[in-house]
Order: sequence, then structure tokens, then C-alpha cells
Amino acid sequence: MIFFDQFFKAFNRRIIVAILLLGIFNSCTRLQYRESDRELREKFEAIQLQPDITYFRIDSLKAKIRLLKITKPSNQINVVFLHGSPSSLSSWTRYLKDSLLLSKANLWAIDRPGLGYSNFGRSMPSIELQAQVLNSILKDLNLKNIIIVGTSYGGAVAARIALQNNEVKGGILISSAMDPELERQFWGSRLTQWWATRWLVPTGYRVAGDEKTIHAQELSKLEKDWEKLKIPITHIHGTLDDIVPFENVNFTKEHFENIKIVSVPNAGHEISYRRSELVLPLIVELIEIFEN
Repeated sequence: MIFFDQFFKAFNRRIIVAILLLGIFNSCTRLQYRESDRELREKFEAIQLQPDITYFRIDSLKAKIRLLKITKPSNQINVVFLHGSPSSLSSWTRYLKDSLLLSKANLWAIDRPGLGYSNFGRSMPSIELQAQVLNSILKDLNLKNIIIVGTSYGGAVAARIALQNNEVKGGILISSAMDPELERQFWGSRLTQWWATRWLVPTGYRVAGDEKTIHAQELSKLEKDWEKLKIPITHIHGTLDDIVPFENVNFTKEHFENIKIVSVPNAGHEISYRRSELVLPLIVELIEIFEN
């Protein structure tokens, strides 16, 4: 009896510590991976750039989607960036500040539904529905000559938009999950789905957990359609990615007609964030194809 009493006391202590840690994490704004409009404007104004931040309402879904753009009247190409999960358009800041990119294209970054300041915390785990929502905005903006860039979860959304919108002329998938057979569940995702712990998890992670839980099913629904995508697609992936396995490149090789694979040796999942010096020239390469 003494042994069991000690065991349960130790177990209860661990539960209390876990709850306290989760509570601290939940109150930490850094773990929400987002910046306010004011914070974004201050960041860009410090380098003499004037971003335009707007919100689009989709009344039928009670959705409000945030978009940041930096444009020049002379630019004919539009590069649209879609982030992963949990994340926000803030993750593309170094791309949106790049002088070469700014000289060649209008730049647009969008907070995907449920993240950033797009109905933060209200999950929309359907890839198809997310693509429809974001594509409706691109069409409302009457964007032409689009190059769409998506990282991680945002890669499949980007590719789906490319199928829906004839103005998408090329795409870049970074560390993107495309193969439903390679999708794996992480123990942390379970905390986002269990009622007793969900409320303790930071909001962005709850949305990420909702997306991850049905991600394989969502990818399966799209698998048969990828062969219809004829535009040039570049798939960049790290060989040591422990979140989205590198073997996803085999799937895109098989299912995408016009695919270029860029393998990044000894790199993990955060290529879009940590290796912008590698990704930027590949975006410029696509832009120059359509400039000529």
C-alpha cells in the first residue's frame, strides 16, 4: 500500500507540473507565432517599406482572412505565400523584405484560416475548403500571373489552389506533406484533441492539431487530381526532415507531371524559415521564366 501511495503522489506531481507548464505555454504569445498589424507595420517601416494589410470577409463561413501585400504598379508577376502550421504570414517576413524579389514581383502573404489573424483558433482542417476560400480572395483581387509558394501544410493548399485557378503559372512546395501514406501522428497532437488538455494547449497548436489529425484523409481525397496539374512545380525538401518525411518527394515525382525536386542535404523541416537564401533564387528562377 505504501508503494502505491508513493506512486500516485509522484504521478499527481507530474500531472500538476505538466498542467503548470502547459498553462505557461498557453499564455506565451511567442508560441502563437503571429504579429499584430501594428507590429508588422513597424517592422517594415523600419526599412522604408509600406505594407498594405487588409481583411477579407467570407460571410457564408463567417470568416475573416488577413492579407499583407507589398506591390509596385510596374510589376506583372504576383507571388503568393502560404505558411505552415502553427504559423502565420509573419514567417515570410524575410521574403517580403527581399529587394530582388520586390523589384520583380508583387508580394502577397496570407494568414491561413484559423491561424495568424484569420479567425484565430477557429479550425478549418479541410484542404479543399481552405483552397476554395483563399482562391476566392485571389479571384476577387483579380490577380494574374501568380506564382504560389506553400510550406509544410500550406504546400498542399497551394497546389490545390493551382488546380482551381488558371492564373497560377507555377508553384513552389517547401517541406510539404503530399503523400497520405507517409502521414504520421505525433503524441502532442493528442493533447489538442482530448477535452481535458485541449484548453491548456496554445491556440495555434490546437489548430495545428486539428489539421494534423485528419491530414492523411484530406491528402487522400486529393491524390487522384494531382496528375491534372501541368504547371511547373518545384518541390524543396530536407533529407533529415523529421516532421514531414523526405520520401514525400517520391510521391510528387510520381504524381506531378512538371516537377523539379530540390533535395537539401542534412536539412530538417524549417527550410522556408532557416534557408531563405536557398529558396529565394528558386522563386526568382520561376519569375524569370514568365518574364521572358
